[in-house]
Amino acid sequence: MADTTYYIDEDVGQDIEAQTGDEKLPYKTLGFAVLTHGEQPKFLARKSLTGEVPEGSDSSARLEWKPVAKAAMKKAVNFAKAQKKKADKEQEQLAVRSKEEADRKKVLEESKKIIIEEDASLPEAKKIKLDDTDAEKIKLGDGKDVKGTRVRVFGRVHRERRQKDLMFITLRDGYGQMQVIFSGPLAKTYDALTLTRETSMEIAGTLMKVPEGAHAPNSRELHADYFKIHAGWKAAGGEEAITNRVSKGTEQATLLDLRHLTLRGETASKVMIVRDAVEFAFNTVYKELRMRKVSPPALVQTQVEGGSTLFKLDYYTEEAYLTQSSQLYLETCLPSMGDVYCIEKSFRAEKSLTRRHLAEYSHVEAELDFITFDDLLSHLEHVMCRVLEVTLADPTIKQHILDLNPGFKMPERPFMRMKYSDAIDWLIKNEIINEETKEPHKFGDDIAEAAERKMTDIINKPIFLTHFPAEIKSFYMMRDKEDPRVTESVDCLMPGVGEIVGGSMRIFDYDELMAGYARENIDPTAYYWYTDQRKYGSSPHGGYGLGLERFLAWLCEQHTVRDCCLYPRYFGRCKP
Repeated sequence: MADTTYYIDEDVGQDIEAQTGDEKLPYKTLGFAVLTHGEQPKFLARKSLTGEVPEGSDSSARLEWKPVAKAAMKKAVNFAKAQKKKADKEQEQLAVRSKEEADRKKVLEESKKIIIEEDASLPEAKKIKLDDTDAEKIKLGDGKDVKGTRVRVFGRVHRERRQKDLMFITLRDGYGQMQVIFSGPLAKTYDALTLTRETSMEIAGTLMKVPEGAHAPNSRELHADYFKIHAGWKAAGGEEAITNRVSKGTEQATLLDLRHLTLRGETASKVMIVRDAVEFAFNTVYKELRMRKVSPPALVQTQVEGGSTLFKLDYYTEEAYLTQSSQLYLETCLPSMGDVYCIEKSFRAEKSLTRRHLAEYSHVEAELDFITFDDLLSHLEHVMCRVLEVTLADPTIKQHILDLNPGFKMPERPFMRMKYSDAIDWLIKNEIINEETKEPHKFGDDIAEAAERKMTDIINKPIFLTHFPAEIKSFYMMRDKEDPRVTESVDCLMPGVGEIVGGSMRIFDYDELMAGYARENIDPTAYYWYTDQRKYGSSPHGGYGLGLERFLAWLCEQHTVRDCCLYPRYFGRCKP
């Protein structure tokens, strides 16, 4: 072996098993050669067959094989030892893993022999939801004198962990969570040993108080005596496990593609549960105010907020649109029903990708009869604050909101009132320029979203921004009698989100409305039913539209409105 010579060429050599190490098939590095053949053979090396020759050297010098230097040899030997040590360790770990896998297979095979059947001699289990805390029908055992109620629960595995011969499962059912303990044979069954996140389960057992110093939802835990995973209830594991498909590090686009799975996460589910509570609160508050709910059509042939944002479609032999707002239809209900509201979908075909825009959103809209502009502002302030009071009255919902938005505080009343002209002065004073013109703002500018939000965040309180110029507002908005340049209009701005409400007094004079159509180049023919309201007993009235997703983004401190609806629709996305 010592008489054998191996060659190393740093340029054309290769460190692969196919190389023999002779002159025709040299190695690339001395380290690989020593690792392969040990340190006893003779090693000859050269820098390169193709590299540049040092200045003043003979061109044939690079072709000469020379014994390797002692320092290079020492370094190569150390490298070889380190690699061998690493390889030995990997072999040891492989052996351990192989043994563990064999042991696991053996345990799994044995677990298949364990059959769990419900003990018919036990008290009948009461079916409850996981958040049920009715003391009348549920008593908690203390492990000593008090015997707990035997219950039956259904839910999905939210988390699971093992501790010696015990198995702890956190079960979730959409209403709450419950800690479940498996012990004895239950923890050793095949279904228990192969349990995957999101698997649906039926579990029966006794409700007990958690030990002192321990924590669990509602300070209780279920000591299981029986469980079953029915056919089709088991969730995928391995590479298809939900934790591999959606996690904190998953790209946003992928999370939206997998929204059906993302919704199972704690944050997404809490936002959706708060959304349900907020929508219920709006209905409750409107009923307190004796307002009647109506359901206007989604298919329309008129515009409300400008033709550029209309979704057009073929409606049999006619052209129609998806509604931008139900406002015009709500106005027609005032004479017969009094004050009315709706919570319906609205659609805007804006090619916008900002964090507060959606192509389809939930629109809370209301129209009020025989009111003044001040009445409208007072009503808006009352509705929003009262909705928050009703929502927060539910302790579960309140906790969800505080989990999502720890710094949440009820807005102080009255909201700040700021006229559009004062906002322009504020933007100039604070050197916030018009993004389109790159110049200071001036009266008549349509204040851009970024500037508006920056102002709101600096002031850091709800703002009623009022009296916008007529030229930048919709055709139906009433002009201010004291300053005909502006309308009796309002946007409610919230910190972190910006505009969440837009409203105004509506033109109730026939001639003024016709002038509004003309100003916006709108053919009034298709609006005959709306115009007729000004012919048959009109009245001073006003209303507003509130974006439910924007309200939720503010309340739950969500970065984007996309996270505040079930399946967001916006420019470029219409799935799943």
